[in-house]
Amino acid sequence: MSDHVAAVAALDEPNRRRLYDFVVRQTAPISKDEASEAIGLPRTTAAFHLDKLVELGLLDVLHERRSGRTGPGAGRPAKLYRRSGEQIEVSLPDRRYEAASHLLTDALLEAETTGEPAREILNRRAYEWGEDLASQADNNVVQALEELGFEPRQEAETILLGNCPFHSLAQKHTQLVCGMNLCLISGLLDGIEARSHTASLDPSPGHCCVRLHRER
Repeated sequence: MSDHVAAVAALDEPNRRRLYDFVVRQTAPISKDEASEAIGLPRTTAAFHLDKLVELGLLDVLHERRSGRTGPGAGRPAKLYRRSGEQIEVSLPDRRYEAASHLLTDALLEAETTGEPAREILNRRAYEWGEDLASQADNNVVQALEELGFEPRQEAETILLGNCPFHSLAQKHTQLVCGMNLCLISGLLDGIEARSHTASLDPSPGHCCVRLHRER
């Protein structure tokens, strides 16, 4: 999230935004000379901003010879800029709608192939996703939930989840999405072999429908 915020914030600088808009609207990669001329900036200023956009993941660099010649005498490849293949998203509160769309689409396609109920497939895939995420969690339940965007908050013997990363979906399809959330978090807990808490559906106003209870 911090990297994405920095990338978006970088476009608040007017010249940097103009350079970015120019590069991404071209049908072919652009050199710093072409960019500086089009925007009306000194070459060194344009180069500074372009390289900053590369550093932040907004643009990619490639090197190629525009003459089409190769071998000795063909000259050095030009440094060219184009739109990055990385997707930059910033959402406050944290939302994970793309992840939900992949889970739902995969469940639907598998259901069409196997005949298994789509909801059962969705829950199984959500659980498996939680298990996969557990490998990056370093056995820390709260940290893992934080990184998923659930905003965990300790309250006595329970952990409340202050945010649902799939909020608008949960508003319209509550049972489906809450069941998916429960399987996701259960998979995460099982994946890191967390014996300290169990997850259950326990909705309350202003919180995710899942709550973690401390094992006695």
